[in-house]
Amino acid sequence: MKIAILSLQGAFIEHARILQRLGAETFEIRQASDWDRQKDALVIPGGESTVILKLLHELNLFQSVRRAIAGGLPVFGTCAGLILLSRHLLNPRSPYERIGTMDITTCRNAYGRQLGSFFTVHDFKGAGHPLPMSFIRAPYIEKVGDGVEVLAEVDGHIVAARQGNQLVTAFHPELNDETFIHQLFVDMVRESVSSKRGSDIGK
Repeated sequence: MKIAILSLQGAFIEHARILQRLGAETFEIRQASDWDRQKDALVIPGGESTVILKLLHELNLFQSVRRAIAGGLPVFGTCAGLILLSRHLLNPRSPYERIGTMDITTCRNAYGRQLGSFFTVHDFKGAGHPLPMSFIRAPYIEKVGDGVEVLAEVDGHIVAARQGNQLVTAFHPELNDETFIHQLFVDMVRESVSSKRGSDIGK
């Protein structure tokens, strides 16, 4: 299993470390040529969503990334990654087009600036125990469309969701030792790879 990590900004190294602990092979996407490598999934980490979008467009990565995700490539977006994947944004600031493949409406910087960052421990669907959640200038999901599964809510706001092969969190699970959410993503990727192989055999 090979998981690409968009490494233009944010805590991409922390994501890699956890995924490698779970047995996945990872590599960094920094330029268009990196995208040509074989991959089973993509992680879009946190950071500044406007900057990441700008770089995706300037590096000629945007269309390839969006086309792959729309075609079913499993993707895990955290914080800024959630914003990039959101179809609707309540307070957009970037002039650049978002990936927009997930039917969610998101409020960016919903908890305020850096001083609005916080840590909590809260329930997450399927975990069986509360998970640590680090929010840093975080968004939250205001509304979800049909086919979107809500996985976690904090103070009445949706902070994690899944739609098909797309998984998003408003917080940063890579900043804690808990591996449940990354394992959930690895399981999603494994299921996708298995399904694809089955389809290839049937051809």
